[in-house]
Amino acid sequence: MMNAAPPGAPAALAFDGVQVRYPSRAALAVAGVTLRADHGTVTAISGPNGSGKSTLVRALLRRVPLAAGRILIDGVPLASVPMREAARRVAVVPQREDLAFPLTVREYVALGRLPHAGLWGRSTAVDMAAIAEAVSRTGIADLWSRQTDQLSGGEWQRVRIARALAQGGDTIVLDEPTTFLDVAHEMAVFELLADLASSGMAVLLITHQLNLVARFAQQVVLLHRGVVAAVGSPRDVMVGATLERVYEWPLVVGQDPAVGAPMLIPLRARDIPRPPSGPRP
Repeated sequence: MMNAAPPGAPAALAFDGVQVRYPSRAALAVAGVTLRADHGTVTAISGPNGSGKSTLVRALLRRVPLAAGRILIDGVPLASVPMREAARRVAVVPQREDLAFPLTVREYVALGRLPHAGLWGRSTAVDMAAIAEAVSRTGIADLWSRQTDQLSGGEWQRVRIARALAQGGDTIVLDEPTTFLDVAHEMAVFELLADLASSGMAVLLITHQLNLVARFAQQVVLLHRGVVAAVGSPRDVMVGATLERVYEWPLVVGQDPAVGAPMLIPLRARDIPRPPSGPRP
């Protein structure tokens, strides 16, 4: 089992003053974002659509160039880390993934070992042990012989996380892993991520599910229009005035009756209190 990094140690994954600009767009998509994800911690990035959350993942995957700043893995600039080495250390579960043709779950999870493949790509005992550990942690043994196009949404997400864990690194990044999932499958994914962090992994999660973030994350980074609007514990970040400004919608922040965590309650427009009208002349 891995332990959390000692105080002063470099972050498992860090974004340092990162700026990203898409071609033909005047404004920066990410305008100087600095954040860190540490071992033993669930760090959640939240914010409205278009705030730059997924752009950070694309920058990590080197699908968009940085206009400024740097990304670091264990204190080492990503730009100096070969892509195969980066994949051995940081696994990414992107928001969208369409396979050209269906695979068995066995074949798909084994793809996680490609960054470690040696001559002729033959599987080793280390590969098989890593795959077995990933299957055990995600509980997908009963899906092993199924085709990927036969899986439900919740099953597919668990299989995708298993593929990422099979890579064998100590950092995992997930972009909206609970999209289209029902309540039970959402909770199962968050419980799994919390277990991974408790074993010492660094978990960086992009999600709109602020109420689940309040239960499971130790650190929240709130983005707004490409910059960090707030960062800290869920209780520090989930403040009514801050969330109203960022999401541009009336809301209140209450307390989760089950665990006492902050709970976001958006208001309907017709339920917004209005000042009483004055007397008619």
